[in-house]
Amino acid sequence: MAGKDFGCDDPAATSEWQIELSAAQSRLTAKRRDSKKAENSDAQYAPDLERTATADDETESPSELTQDTHAQEPRRPFSLARRSEALFSRGSPLDLPASVFAGATALGFLSYITGIHNATYGRADGIVKQVGFLWAPNWTFVFMVLLPLFFAFAIELLVFWKYEGRLKLVAQADRMESDDAWERNVEASSYTYWAVFFICVLFAGLFQWVGVCLLPLINGGGNYAVDWGKLALVRPEVISVPTSIVFTGLAYLYMCLCFYLFFAGLILLHTLVHDLWKIGEASKNWAGVDYPYEVNEVSLRVMRGIFRCTVLGILIAICMKAQSSYLTSNGKNIVAWLVGDMFSAFQVRNNVSDGVRYRMPTHYSSLLIAISTCVVFLYGSIRLGVGRRCHFPLWRMSAVVALLFASYLLIDVFAGFSILMGVGVLLAMYGLFDPGVGQWRASELGNNQSVS
Repeated sequence: MAGKDFGCDDPAATSEWQIELSAAQSRLTAKRRDSKKAENSDAQYAPDLERTATADDETESPSELTQDTHAQEPRRPFSLARRSEALFSRGSPLDLPASVFAGATALGFLSYITGIHNATYGRADGIVKQVGFLWAPNWTFVFMVLLPLFFAFAIELLVFWKYEGRLKLVAQADRMESDDAWERNVEASSYTYWAVFFICVLFAGLFQWVGVCLLPLINGGGNYAVDWGKLALVRPEVISVPTSIVFTGLAYLYMCLCFYLFFAGLILLHTLVHDLWKIGEASKNWAGVDYPYEVNEVSLRVMRGIFRCTVLGILIAICMKAQSSYLTSNGKNIVAWLVGDMFSAFQVRNNVSDGVRYRMPTHYSSLLIAISTCVVFLYGSIRLGVGRRCHFPLWRMSAVVALLFASYLLIDVFAGFSILMGVGVLLAMYGLFDPGVGQWRASELGNNQSVS
């Protein structure tokens, strides 16, 4: 009956209608299925978004807390002691020596450009003297060889103590605790760094340049020997006064900064010795340290480094005093002056008193350098070498230092002083390679091995 109503008694039409109805029902079922899948997917995606947002919040929270913590920490004030120590113990060991060498090289090039690298002038008594910049060992050999070597040895010793030697001796100390203790020791000498800085920059740098170079160049005269800095007064065709003022100003600025770093290195060496001595005294009560073997091993290396720095410091003072004495002598150049003094030792006539009397401020500054380096060596010898049960023989190093210091004091005092100075310099150069304590180290190691 139903088939008749819908198909109008046509079997073919009824069959087509049933097929279309089934297809429509299938499409409706598939559409409902897809709709349910979409709803389930959205329901699962929403919690994922919540979890992702929560995780992001948790990830950002520590960084925000860290930023807040750093923001709340007070900024550390500027410390000249800490900055000076960082120049020696941080970065590449070649940074400081290479910088000093580069500055001296730049001054050498400028001397070529200005024409004072190799210059002579005729004195009133007819003697022609060499006063070129490159002929002055206190400006070439000191800043190109001796000071870079001093900084290299000082840096090597300070890095060893800070990152190896101190950790080896301090019981139950990690790197951070050791660095903090060392930094406190450096900060304890903060006033000393500032005092040395003002003396080097104001007195050795600015005031000395004004008194020795600037005023004589502007006003003329002055009871100072003519050198490359005052060559414009006697040979204005070689270099003009304004050019000489600029060049000497740059040279003295470079010089005072280098010598501040030199004295800062001596202060750090003194701090190192004092720190090692305190640790050595405290280690007597520690069960974990093989006293005195461990302390003596570190003390040996420290004293070898200090000996090398002391030798270089006295050699710097010798170069400064020798150049200053040559300018007042009758020698044509510094090499001929020293060779002539060697031969004069075998002659009856004494030529030491010959020459012109001038003010020589370099004598005083060189004496300060020599005494300062010897004081550091003496302090190290007393603290680290005296009173040890197995102390290493310091007499060889002390003998070389004493001979070298005596040769410095006797420059231009008697005929033939250059012979004594030459012997001292040769021993000092040998001491840079072998301070003379290798035999003690071998015997000491053998004794410890035999005991164990």
